[in-house]
Amino acid sequence: MFSLVTIIVAVLVSLLVGCAAGYILSRNGSGGGRNAEMQKRLQEAEQALDLYQRDVTEHFARTTELVHSLNESYRDMHEHLATSALKLSTPEISRQLLADAEHQLPGGNESIEHAKVEAPRDWAPKREGHKGTLSEDYDLETSETASADSDPHTRSQHNS
Repeated sequence: MFSLVTIIVAVLVSLLVGCAAGYILSRNGSGGGRNAEMQKRLQEAEQALDLYQRDVTEHFARTTELVHSLNESYRDMHEHLATSALKLSTPEISRQLLADAEHQLPGGNESIEHAKVEAPRDWAPKREGHKGTLSEDYDLETSETASADSDPHTRSQHNS
């Protein structure tokens, strides 16, 4: 019937055809689907990243606009209050407000006139003939006497 050589050749050909068919099916089958799925996930991740980056950019642009608006509103409010205070207050308080406005607003405020502010005075209550508490030699003789009493060498010099 069939010779041994014919059977061996038929088995080898069948084996080669089976291997080729398996290789082709494995590439198009689950491997191709896995690659397509990975490509789809990669595209979705890139789209999500692009959307996130756009949201961050829009957030900071809007934040910048709001901070600028807040600064403008603060300047307008401060100018309104300062102008009203200048109209409604005494001249001394007006001078102090002008000085405060000069230090608080960046670059000063052009609509408010600058006035000379006096240096602080010694308002500490004092008795007639006594020096004020802001005087350079205030309470100097009292502290010298107290330190001389506590130091034995100085005490002997004072007693001599």
